[in-house]
Parts: sequence; structure tokens; C-alpha cells
Amino acid sequence: MQYGKFASLYDLLMRGVDYGAWADYVSGFMPPGAFAAECACGTGEISLRLAKKGFTVTASDISEDMLMRASEKQRGMGVAPQRLRFVRMDMRSLSLHKKADCVISCCDGVNYLLSREDVKKFFAAAHANLKPAGLLLFDVSSRYKLEKVLGNGNFSDNGEEAPFIWTNEYDPQTKLIRMELSFFKKRDGLYERFDETHIQRAHSLRELGSWLNETGFEYKAYDCFTREPVKPESERIQFAAIKKE
Repeated sequence: MQYGKFASLYDLLMRGVDYGAWADYVSGFMPPGAFAAECACGTGEISLRLAKKGFTVTASDISEDMLMRASEKQRGMGVAPQRLRFVRMDMRSLSLHKKADCVISCCDGVNYLLSREDVKKFFAAAHANLKPAGLLLFDVSSRYKLEKVLGNGNFSDNGEEAPFIWTNEYDPQTKLIRMELSFFKKRDGLYERFDETHIQRAHSLRELGSWLNETGFEYKAYDCFTREPVKPESERIQFAAIKKE
């Protein structure tokens, strides 16, 4: 399963991400005091910040290891369970105890849904669990980024804590990118190796917009972290979709 042992290294890999600014951006779309469901929440960085901002959040992920890390952070930060709870759930079968004001997925959750059917399952599940005129907020790594920026590239980091080697293979027919990652975590003076394979799909703006319409949403798309229109070279796209009745 993706994000197994890798969960212990995920925060090191993402240490350059400004989660505070990301949470500020997402919360700018949300009504004050909203009840939100975050899908594919990872180690909880966005959910924790939304809870600290006064939102009530149910955060879910398919990886138990990621949720364990998120729960550890919650206890360390003293965020009350009444404000934030973590649950294991597949985003394609989202099921909440009450209707949400917002359903959220940040940082490529939808890219990990590899088919039209799976994306539409998520959209339909979000629609079913939202209040009337509720918001579905999600971002994706764009087709431009996955094909042209990451593409068939090779990347490495020689950092002392967790050096890694990252090799990509992009298939222009299926629009799938296969990412092979090898991490080396220092332990007792030696390095332990972790290998993970991640596959994402480069969904196009047109595809995602069509699938949103088909599942009962009206939407706007932005060059992520702005309210500007999507550009040909936008690397991340933010969707803000409203549930239609």
C-alpha cells in the first residue's frame, strides 16, 4: 500500500511546503465555522490548521500509518477531538455522520484516482455528503506538471536525515506517471532503505470539469494559491465546486 513505511518520512519530504499558507488559501473559500471533511488528509497538516482556525473537521485517509502520525500531532498540539477527528476511509466511499459544508482534498489526492470511474465515485460521494450548495474544494497537479516538469525525470536529495532517489516514468497514452522512490533513513549510524511506488494520473482541466458537471456540480478553476484563471503552464490547479440540487 502507498504511504506505508513512507509515512514516517513523509513530513521530511514535505518540509519545504508552507502548510500555513495552504490552509489560509483553502479556508478563504470556506464559510466561517464550517464543518469540513478532508479526504486523503495524510499526516494531518491541513486539517490541524483548519481546526485551529475554528473549523470542525473530520479528516480521513486510506493509510493507517499516515493517520497514526496525524493523531500523534493532534495530541501534541492539544487539538480537541470535538474539533477534529481522524478516521480511516477511502475517499471514493466517503460517508459522514452528518452533511458537511465543505469536502476538501489537498495535495494531489485526486491525482491518485487513476480512472474516470474512480474520480466520479469521489465526486458523487462528496455530492451525497454535502449540504445544499456545499463546496467541494480540491487541487491537482496539472497535466503540464506531470508530463513536462516531472515527466521522465530523475531527482535526488543528499540531505543527511533522509536522502532519497526519485525516478519517474510518464506514459503519454494512459497519462499515468509512475514514481519510484527510494529513501535512506539514518538509524544507529547506518541507513535503512525504504522503497515505494506511487502512480498518479494527469487528469486534464477539461476532463475534471466535465466529470464535476456530470456528478452535479458547478465549478470554477484557479491557478492554485491565487484567484487567477488557470494558465497553460499552471503546475497546480485549484477547483471550487458548488453542489447543485
